[in-house]
Amino acid sequence: MLTLGIETSCDETSAAVVEGERRILSNIVASQFDLHARYGGVVPELACRRHVEVISQTAESVLDEAGVALGDVGLISVVKGPGLIGALLVGVSFGKALARAVDIPIIGVNHVEAHLYSAVMSNEGIGFPAIGLVVSGGHTMLFLMEDFGGYRWLGGTVDDAVGEAGDKVATVLGLPYLGGPLVEKLAAAGNPSAIEFPRAMMRRRSYDFSYAGLKTAVLYHVKGYAGSPRDPSLIDDAERADIAAGYQAAAFEPLVKKTMWAAEEFAAQSAVVCGGVSRNEALRAMFADAATESGVPVFFPARELCTDNAAMVAGLGAWRAARFPEESSTDFDAFPNFGAFDSLDGYRDPRARRGRKK
Repeated sequence: MLTLGIETSCDETSAAVVEGERRILSNIVASQFDLHARYGGVVPELACRRHVEVISQTAESVLDEAGVALGDVGLISVVKGPGLIGALLVGVSFGKALARAVDIPIIGVNHVEAHLYSAVMSNEGIGFPAIGLVVSGGHTMLFLMEDFGGYRWLGGTVDDAVGEAGDKVATVLGLPYLGGPLVEKLAAAGNPSAIEFPRAMMRRRSYDFSYAGLKTAVLYHVKGYAGSPRDPSLIDDAERADIAAGYQAAAFEPLVKKTMWAAEEFAAQSAVVCGGVSRNEALRAMFADAATESGVPVFFPARELCTDNAAMVAGLGAWRAARFPEESSTDFDAFPNFGAFDSLDGYRDPRARRGRKK
């Protein structure tokens, strides 16, 4: 069966055609980089308008590239959340309209689960139970995966996602949008031990993360503490590289250690690391060292599947439709916040305000 995937959760309009549950025939991502670069970040209203402008052409182009007709497609898979609600509604509305117009089944899938599935599409031999880590501009989440499709929430960020923090550090260092990959490039020339930035929430059995303090520590270092301010533009290239390298070391160490702590606690057979930040070479190298030390293999998606894309959406949709046929229905809505997977146990949002006794 061929599946047409549609992804519009943020600022990338993507469509893909996947055969079966893993074979990618075509995968197109229409970037909005130039649209948002002048603002230093994604503007939701502009993102929604651009999705409307290009989604139909993107879907047509991906079918042409795959060499198939719409009539050959047996399923449409679209991201229903989480993400920007206006952007999600464009994809969901387009997918539903297309499904009804040509009488094709449609399924709505979870964007975070699609990231986890991207590793399955790229790798053989992932052993279960596994630890799943999702790291991106919007998410930092850790799961116990009893099997693919069966999850237990372990923890997540209590403030900034790691990718979001990286983009803000890039701004502090005077780097343009999108900053995360530029921080990585700059860090490659630096010494990660030259500047010791704080590692937050490093208690042995805590699986939550925090990046607001680290981001602030970088800001204070760059601009100088109260009483000794300095002009950030006067920092030389060597120190700037050391700052970037020190930031990455402090940001990634909790990710690696907590993933491997969880692997030990739950006797995991493997770990899966996915999301846009999983493209980072330094992070991959740290996980490779941890895998060698622990004996627990760590799997990453192919680099082209790390960032938002419709191939992982199509693959996941095909996988779920084959096992949960009742989900192939137009009876679903878009949702902006992280919603529990159908099989997710014990989910709590660490960013939710804790109740206080009166």
